[in-house]
Amino acid sequence: MAALPYVKSYYAVSAHPAPQRAALAGNTDCDVCVVGGGIAGCSAALHLASRGLSVVLLEENRVGWGASGRSGAQALFGVAAGQGKLERLIGAAGARAVWDVSVEGLSLMRELIARHAIRCDWVDGYLLTAVKARHVRELRAEVEALHDANSGHLHPLNYTLGLAAAAESFGARIYEGTRALRYAPSGNAQVRVTTEDGEVRARQLVLCGNVYLGATAPALANKIMAVATYIVATEPLGSARARELIASNAAVSDMNWVLDYFRTSADHRLLFGGRVNYSGLRSFDAPGATRARMLRVFPQLRDVRIEYAWGGEVDITLNRAPHFGRLAPNVYFLQGFSGHGIALTGIAGKLVAEAVAGTAGRFDVFARIPHANFPGGAALRRPALVLAMLYYRLRDML
Repeated sequence: MAALPYVKSYYAVSAHPAPQRAALAGNTDCDVCVVGGGIAGCSAALHLASRGLSVVLLEENRVGWGASGRSGAQALFGVAAGQGKLERLIGAAGARAVWDVSVEGLSLMRELIARHAIRCDWVDGYLLTAVKARHVRELRAEVEALHDANSGHLHPLNYTLGLAAAAESFGARIYEGTRALRYAPSGNAQVRVTTEDGEVRARQLVLCGNVYLGATAPALANKIMAVATYIVATEPLGSARARELIASNAAVSDMNWVLDYFRTSADHRLLFGGRVNYSGLRSFDAPGATRARMLRVFPQLRDVRIEYAWGGEVDITLNRAPHFGRLAPNVYFLQGFSGHGIALTGIAGKLVAEAVAGTAGRFDVFARIPHANFPGGAALRRPALVLAMLYYRLRDML
């Protein structure tokens, strides 16, 4: 199976050179097989290999090909569900533990970037902006309850590529163009992962493919849904004009349910995203709609050319909380980051490595979060979600 090329995004065009890795051909053995070459999978491979375990990572396309390599790239504290909902789901102590892990995830990013010399344009700073009076009240309540000022933004594809290279420096073997078709228990407490041209026999399996797993792990598919989001990148604005837009150079997001997010790049472009498509249809003009939203926020950019426009799919859960757990005693999964994946996926890789090594306490806090299937089954789940999102869009407008 040939790996698909990267989507033509600003990130792909500005990515550092990286090797195109061979596909798996034949059979191989390892301690842990990781499926998925995004941030979660590469972080899991890095933390497992650094513990001395033999690791094989299978990626259907290229490392960072999916959401990890083309996102809004805002590294944030917390989870998309919010602390109040987490407290209702797993209690105050569990919710606080999740918060602490998310904050540690930001520290871990800085640590990995420094330790492995990952050139990914890290910038400190994040602003959550109120659009209406209700948002102001919510922000004040949040600051009084829990607050962390360590968020920031970066080049997500270069970060993911750096994690993959770091994992390989500890001996992890990464195969691109290699889809994990299915897995099954094998003898001696092993699991057998079948690909198009080979097989991996491992003691443990870690699934990090999110919405791309599909039929490889059908038990997980009903717990998440793929939604499309879009980003545009302007032509370079120059440092002075870019700073006029965002004086602090922080990443910015508003508080609407269908939110806008934006930041400037290392070469002084504005990167603006936010339009979310829940319908699964691709008939509307996504670049044009995203540019129109950009001009509502920055009307002074009407003379500026859009040089790159791209989209991608993120996985969301019904309750917007992350979904971690086990499908068997030796089969772990990480999914459902719901738009909060840049920082949380990295620390999730560390947590699953701890669990594989026998210390599962922090992983199991996340595994306690209950998750329901999306309603409606395969035929009706997306129309039901579209109707729900129309309600929230009306709320934003009013």
